[in-house]
Amino acid sequence: MASALLLTACLGNDSEAGIEGPWQMTTGSYDSDPIPTLDSHPITITFDGDQLGGTAACNSYGGRWQENEGTFQILELSWTEMACAPPSVMESEASYLTALTNVESTEVIDGELVMAGSRTEMTFERLEPVPTAEMQATVWVLDGIIEEETVRSVSGERATLEFFTDGSFIGSTGCRTISGTYEVTGVVVQFTNFGADGDCSSDLADQDNDVISSLEGGFRVDIQGDRMTTWNEGDEGLTYKADA
Repeated sequence: MASALLLTACLGNDSEAGIEGPWQMTTGSYDSDPIPTLDSHPITITFDGDQLGGTAACNSYGGRWQENEGTFQILELSWTEMACAPPSVMESEASYLTALTNVESTEVIDGELVMAGSRTEMTFERLEPVPTAEMQATVWVLDGIIEEETVRSVSGERATLEFFTDGSFIGSTGCRTISGTYEVTGVVVQFTNFGADGDCSSDLADQDNDVISSLEGGFRVDIQGDRMTTWNEGDEGLTYKADA
């Protein structure tokens, strides 16, 4: 984590509970220039107690916040330093982080989070958080790989994913065993430690790569009944069915 900052903003009219939870930026500008937004690489911010974090199009960021004599402060903000393609992703991230350093007020107005400053104005919509309890409640069996607008079937041995309440997970790609630890930040599940063991035959190598690339960099989760769908910022995804 790099680039530590101290940001100060006036607390808006809403209480702490008003900003609690995950948000996604819908519009933003800095010096009257729009902050580029890409559907495949959303900009998010999540407030969780005295912690905040999110995704700045490409990289994850985080820090602490506090209220001090009516002033809302973001403390020790830092972010990772990966590079993402295409170049427009990094342009979006740079513009957002620059705007974030200029924030002077935050408030929730008509259900939207507004962060503003002398040179900045950003609006966020509230997001549903990761359904952690449902995600941890079962063994998920992979039955499809999402590629753009199509879903490809899977082969090989039974591929699974199982999350535990202690922050660990185990699973399979259909030919290799995967395991490690994870954390949930707002709308994203992020693997904090990841390992893959075993070998894959040539006919399962692409599936193994697709599963790992869809999960390893962080992913969102949607659960409807006995179905779980995961997808990442590049719109790659996986479909799972609850084990009977």
